Amino acid sequence: MDRPDRPERPDPDGGRYGEAVFRPDRTGEDARVDHGALAYDDITVRRLRALGAGPGWRCLDVGAGTGTIARRLLEEAGVASVLAVDRDVRFLAGRPAAGLDVLEADATAPDFAPGRFRLVHARFVLMHLPDHDRLLTMLAGLLEPGGVLVLGDAVDLTSDRTPATPYTTAMRAMWRGLRATIGTDVSWVPSYPHLLRRAGLEDVAAEIHVPPLLPGSPLSRFWAETWERSRAAMTATGLVDDEGVDAAVRYLDSDDCAALSAGMLTAWGRRPVGTPR
Repeated sequence: MDRPDRPERPDPDGGRYGEAVFRPDRTGEDARVDHGALAYDDITVRRLRALGAGPGWRCLDVGAGTGTIARRLLEEAGVASVLAVDRDVRFLAGRPAAGLDVLEADATAPDFAPGRFRLVHARFVLMHLPDHDRLLTMLAGLLEPGGVLVLGDAVDLTSDRTPATPYTTAMRAMWRGLRATIGTDVSWVPSYPHLLRRAGLEDVAAEIHVPPLLPGSPLSRFWAETWERSRAAMTATGLVDDEGVDAAVRYLDSDDCAALSAGMLTAWGRRPVGTPR
């Protein structure tokens, strides 16, 4: 069986995340992002607070999306401020909060240098970008001494031995289609701890969270909406056709649904206190 992580080069005309697929100007895109956030936000916020995020912390949230993590850091952890960065900030600007600063910028730009922070966080961002090793090192360089870098990205849990269902067929097609279209690549995500250590961070650790995939849940709605937006990329792989995508959406809402969602690997490391700026 073909594997979804087969090396393929992204289409040079495919654009980036938010261009060829997942365009922010498409109706309902903010709701799709929020559905995913409902599945993963609790574990992310719990980890950030366990790492010490709290009063006095100045935080940077890269690829902040609709700003759910930024606002929870302010409201629940009581951090001093959050700078939320995204290439398109329409969802952030539409939901202001005290202590939330919004910056429309491309974090991959060579001159991206918004300051120094006690916490730098990026979730479901680097997996969509090339040159992730350089970007991780750049993000580590935005930490003040003692600051923490926290990264989260998807882990594909399908394998050659995963039972063939409409869901697994659609997931394989999605990963391959997104890689060929916009360069999404989750195959390197398990190397986060190694990359964090190589960036000079200490106290490095990681964990994986796999939310339940239940009929009618926000996560099921997230995958259904994600497949709809990436349908062209999925069917172009030849692994699934339109009927197969429709069958997968129906499967998500059926009592027959028995599958593992993509996991989220969260890894973190701390900048040594003695590191010069």
